[in-house]
Amino acid sequence: MNPGSFGIIILAGGRGSRLGGQDKPGLVVGDDMLIASVARAGTGAGAAQIVVVGPERPGLDGVSVVREEPPGAGPVAALRRGLAEASAPWVAVLAADLPFLRASHLEALRAAAEGGPGAILVDDTGRPQWLAGCWRTETLRRAVAGYHQDSLRGLLDPLAPVLVRLTPPPGEPPPWLDCDTPEDLRRARDLAGPHLPGSGLDWAGGASRHHFQ
Repeated sequence: MNPGSFGIIILAGGRGSRLGGQDKPGLVVGDDMLIASVARAGTGAGAAQIVVVGPERPGLDGVSVVREEPPGAGPVAALRRGLAEASAPWVAVLAADLPFLRASHLEALRAAAEGGPGAILVDDTGRPQWLAGCWRTETLRRAVAGYHQDSLRGLLDPLAPVLVRLTPPPGEPPPWLDCDTPEDLRRARDLAGPHLPGSGLDWAGGASRHHFQ
């Protein structure tokens, strides 16, 4: 990717209702916060800008943090707010709970999107992952300007993105694995390996800082 041509928007304002109201992006998998893992994938792929839509969280430096209006209004409102900050011609739109997303996956999405409106991951059953994709920024801006519903799928599906199926190497967790439920979180932690004693099982409020720039 050309430097400056690519940014990421991380949607991190969900309530985590299926996780008992915990701050999902701040949960720890392996030795890092979920949101920090996603941001690191972006910088590794060459993202010149990282916009987080959601509340301020400790431990993240070098990112722009904004809120959707009103807070908690849902992913379409969050995407609209993030796009207002986006300055690169391409932008990855990502969930904040993808602990196994890596730079190579974002590079594959960006390459697949070339010549079209965008590209998204599909899981091993072929299900589209609407919060794991890379898009032309202006395409998204035009789409959200004329869209007045709340469904992210309803917004993005008509854009006909390229569907990208990535097969993880043996023993490597899939990049689309998210952490919506306690069962998802346990599975991710099992795949990532054991926590170090005292690393914080649930929330990384006291975790080390990460600089993404």
